[in-house]
Amino acid sequence: MANPLAGEVAIWLDGRRHVCRLTLGALAELEAALETGGLIDLVERFETGRFATRDVLALVVAGLRGGGWQGDASELATAEIRGGPMQAARIAAELLARAFSVPG
Repeated sequence: MANPLAGEVAIWLDGRRHVCRLTLGALAELEAALETGGLIDLVERFETGRFATRDVLALVVAGLRGGGWQGDASELATAEIRGGPMQAARIAAELLARAFSVPG
């Protein structure tokens, strides 16, 4: 089970459940992978609904890597995500929200 207080979000890839978490290392990888701007720009894109598919892909890969997954973007791009692209976008947004908010 994913622990939201630890910033974790669950995702199902090819029928297997994985835990995503944006650790400091995962955030550093994410920032390096971003084509435009930094993390603040990424947050703003999600807040305004102006994010791109590459943003979702980069965020989910970073979250998976923070959760211990050893794959890369090309593996995620060909994986079957339960819930499809919309679920991937929801997971990406949730990862951002949990990484940059104080647990209540």
